[in-house]
Amino acid sequence: MKSIYQKILGPAFNRLHPQIQKRFGFSSADGIASVGTGVMAEIWHGRFYTLPFLYLGTWRRVLFPETGTNVPFTIRNYAYQDRFGRETVTWIRSFQTARPRRFDAYMIHSPRRGKIVDYLGTHQHLAVDIDLTVDERGGLRLRSGEQRFYEGPIAFRFPQFFSGVADVTEWYDDALGKFRIEVNVTNRFWGPLFGYRGVFDVTWQSLKPDSIPDDVRPCREEGRE
Repeated sequence: MKSIYQKILGPAFNRLHPQIQKRFGFSSADGIASVGTGVMAEIWHGRFYTLPFLYLGTWRRVLFPETGTNVPFTIRNYAYQDRFGRETVTWIRSFQTARPRRFDAYMIHSPRRGKIVDYLGTHQHLAVDIDLTVDERGGLRLRSGEQRFYEGPIAFRFPQFFSGVADVTEWYDDALGKFRIEVNVTNRFWGPLFGYRGVFDVTWQSLKPDSIPDDVRPCREEGRE
């Protein structure tokens, strides 16, 4: 079974660095998980008026206001099929800031939208379209697009005034022998909101389809894309 990233990138997937291909080339049929452990050289946030936005994000593990340097972190990527039968990949990021924080995201391939859809937070209230490209280093770049909010009967497109555009790049540093990640979240009106950059190593875990840790799964799964 092809990974959700292979399905979207098609032949361009082969232009990724071999280590990045391995990291983003597995599916729930492979019985493996990627667990990254490393250090964020820097975690930053925007000006003081961005703080309410960031504190609001802590409610469902979407954003957080803490900053720091040389912050230990982990990123856990598990592939499984959700209750709607959709191939899903977790992006569970934990940061050992002064107050430990976590950022939860769940990506699916949406044939209807022709994109990756990223559900943010513990309850998948926010669905975000993701565009994928391969950069000149063989890294994978993910850039967020339209955002939609879902809660019970409520469904609406999230206004740009309140939404952040995320630009995420992962690549492999051959000289260092480690993975690198850089994230920048900005708002069209408010400017830079939040971001981080760091390095990490990956270990591969073998697992059965029913042995994904409970704390990795969302509290609620959203069927609307």
